[in-house]
Amino acid sequence: MTYDLNLFLKHNEVKFMKTEQKFIKQLNGLSSLYANRSVSLRLGFIAMMSGLILSLSTNPMHAQPSGGPYGPVPQKYDLPKGMGRIFYVAPNGEAKNAGDQIEHPTSIEAAFERVRTGDAIILRGGVYRTGNLILNQGITIQPYLNEEPVLKGTFVASDWRDLGNGLWITKWDRLFPMEPADWWRRIRFGQQTPLHRFNNDMVFVDGKFLQSVGWEGHVDQDSYCIDYTTGNIYIGVNPAEHLIEITAFDVAIHRVCRNVHGKVSDKKGPTIRGIAFTQYAYRAIEIDGTDPEGLSPESNHGKEVIGTTIEHCNISFCSRVAAYLRGDKMTIRHCKVSDTSTEGLYILSSSDVLVERNIFTKNNIELITGYYPAAVKIFNQCFRVTCNDNLVIDLPYSNGIWYDVGNVDGVFTNNRIENVGNIRRPFSKNQPWPSDNGFFFEISKGVVCAGNLFVNCDQGIFILNASDAKIYNNTLVNSMVCIARNARSAVGDHFGWHPSTGPEVDERYGHVFVNNLLFGDGSFKRPLLYVWQLATLCEKLSQPQLKVIDNNVYVQGYDRKHPLILWSPVSNAECHQLYGTLEEFRMDYPGFSSNSQHIANKNIPLFRSPDIGNFQLLPGFPGTQVATPLPVNIAKLMGLPAKYKSFVGAYPIQ
Repeated sequence: MTYDLNLFLKHNEVKFMKTEQKFIKQLNGLSSLYANRSVSLRLGFIAMMSGLILSLSTNPMHAQPSGGPYGPVPQKYDLPKGMGRIFYVAPNGEAKNAGDQIEHPTSIEAAFERVRTGDAIILRGGVYRTGNLILNQGITIQPYLNEEPVLKGTFVASDWRDLGNGLWITKWDRLFPMEPADWWRRIRFGQQTPLHRFNNDMVFVDGKFLQSVGWEGHVDQDSYCIDYTTGNIYIGVNPAEHLIEITAFDVAIHRVCRNVHGKVSDKKGPTIRGIAFTQYAYRAIEIDGTDPEGLSPESNHGKEVIGTTIEHCNISFCSRVAAYLRGDKMTIRHCKVSDTSTEGLYILSSSDVLVERNIFTKNNIELITGYYPAAVKIFNQCFRVTCNDNLVIDLPYSNGIWYDVGNVDGVFTNNRIENVGNIRRPFSKNQPWPSDNGFFFEISKGVVCAGNLFVNCDQGIFILNASDAKIYNNTLVNSMVCIARNARSAVGDHFGWHPSTGPEVDERYGHVFVNNLLFGDGSFKRPLLYVWQLATLCEKLSQPQLKVIDNNVYVQGYDRKHPLILWSPVSNAECHQLYGTLEEFRMDYPGFSSNSQHIANKNIPLFRSPDIGNFQLLPGFPGTQVATPLPVNIAKLMGLPAKYKSFVGAYPIQ
């Protein structure tokens, strides 16, 4: 989004003049001392307003990580305008009420049964302990004005028996046992992840999430145990002194494609805004659709439910996933997704999706291994999914945003990705995994990764077995870039059909790496750039994965003693080579990085204020001159104005 200065002035000229006149009038009403300064103050006012206008015209809202606001923004919601009916609901609403009057709300369950296309459900504030709300109509669900409705998937557990040994017990008839997926490898991960972690039940004490344990002897104040043969739940705190909540529903809202409540699906997605969802045993929201298991044309999936919008919602503490989402033309905007287990958002087999200005944090809270978690997973042949200007932060046991299997033409722009994975994990020259990655693009074709900031990530960018990744103008602070390929194919693969949806083994190339800023301080014990392939492929795949690598700046802390680049393929037994400087790299590959720069000096102007998370470059930064103009489509996706000065990294120098 950009601002036209002349258009801005035209629309605001009268408002500007009135504001200025009011400002001067107030000044002239003050003492003579201040009145005599009215001319200079008027000039100051004009300069201030002109600066504001210039700022709006030259600093588009979506160029580079914006700094927010991210996540839900408090709103005062007007009633939806349209031809449909409005149903008012409240936590104490009565199902017998029609719900057409705010003084006599109906129940939320009754409203879901009655709504049709174009209707709206308006929620009064308060806690709704409910779930399994099923619909197949394109409706709006939102709060009344600025009230705060919360949908909870738990019931309060109040009937406890003291065993006299530090444990209390209750019987529960709403349990959600689950086994691991059939592809989970117990032989590899069973020692780290006990089987009870795959059950979907959760227990909370005063809102605090408790971890599950395998038997009563391990229960303490921070854990619980369930005996699924008897239905007994054990806790280690006195329930008389606390609020104990236990999961009772596995989903809040489920948009199905089948006939339900006497209605045929209208193929329209709901609009859900301003609602908090928490404490559901499996997921808070699910939108049904087609999940192809094999190579599928775009026309064959994503069409059952179109146009879902989820905005300004807070989704937390779902035992598996906050939301499973299917369907074309979805928008997920200004939400916060946190404290989930295997994934936060799971977007499947959908096209033209926008994920923007959200917060994703604290995934894999149960520490499940072998499930390859991600705060956002975009899976199984999605087309044109855009993740723009999101905050992805504090995910020590999870990937950030992962485009996984068969994605085409993704867009990943202007996001801030921080503290994903463990940067202290030992570095290996032999393979780039296991890893937790800020941005992960795997077995997929075509993505633009531009204008993003990565800070303290295990691997900031990971491109694996993919083709045509366009990587421009990212800033990476203690976050390695990894581009890799191996022999994985659809023949004999552990995950079956997955590799068949992406490029073949000999088609995994065509990447572009330009205008990026890579910084590693003395504590970062890895190369800044890691380009790897399997040694057994070296003879078959002798050409580089990248077609362009240039105009990048590599900055190493003065006391760094680690290589700058690992590069593959090369003609040696290991198929890779470590390079300590750009000069060494250029000697072997004179066509690459001729306009790039390597700086190994701590006494240079660099980031504006890294201690408070400001990674804009200082004006004196010596690497500025290596930047090259961006392709027009890349600049447009980043939200840059028509005229801009070329720069390296995510932020132009102000």
